[in-house]
Amino acid sequence: MPRQARFIVPDIALHVIQRGHNRNACFKDDTDRMVYLATVADLLRNGGCALHAYCLMTNHVHMLLTPATPHACSTLMRNLGQRYAQYFNRRHDRTGSLWEGRYRSCLVDSASYVLACYRYVERNPVRAGMVPSAAAYRWSSYQGNAGCAVNRMLTPHAEYLALGNDEHPRWPAYQQMLDAADEPGFLTAIRDATNGGLALVDDALKAKLQTDTGRRLEHKKPGPPPASEAANLDLLSAELGF
Repeated sequence: MPRQARFIVPDIALHVIQRGHNRNACFKDDTDRMVYLATVADLLRNGGCALHAYCLMTNHVHMLLTPATPHACSTLMRNLGQRYAQYFNRRHDRTGSLWEGRYRSCLVDSASYVLACYRYVERNPVRAGMVPSAAAYRWSSYQGNAGCAVNRMLTPHAEYLALGNDEHPRWPAYQQMLDAADEPGFLTAIRDATNGGLALVDDALKAKLQTDTGRRLEHKKPGPPPASEAANLDLLSAELGF
């Protein structure tokens, strides 16, 4: 069965995960991380995607970005994956695939989902027990989004800008938001959506996208099969003698 195409809509944010092959490390030291980020910055200059948040973990990467065209994210991730893998293999004297196949992604829209995704991305090291707070981790976008340092790779999402009229109320609001505990329900939702290529959007946009594309944007609800399907199953069972 052919793989389902990723669901990408121009100007709607995407949560993206790229994992190392067999969950092996894709960063062995700080030099690797700096090269990866330099490659991201170089590719962003070509346009096509706006990067809002990121976090480099040991064996995977999280990003929140918005593509301007249907193919901008795929082009960015393909070029990034290829260029970094070539560098990594050469530097560490290895061969073979570095990445676990295709990157995974899900649509993210509405204030609650977008800001929660910012938190989800930058709090990954906290959940992993690597650092006590998002501010303590060097290899994420937290310092830039919280106003602690300049990060020219970042483009603020509209929902991030809505945290305040300017930087003075926005940065403290962002820091406070990142200090709050994770919501278990959202953690489950974003993991399911990203692994399943689904969407975390409000009901109005979800209905519009499903009508426009004919694609399911959430898991099928559990329950008994429709009457017609149940009748077909009964007929099949009778034919097979079950």
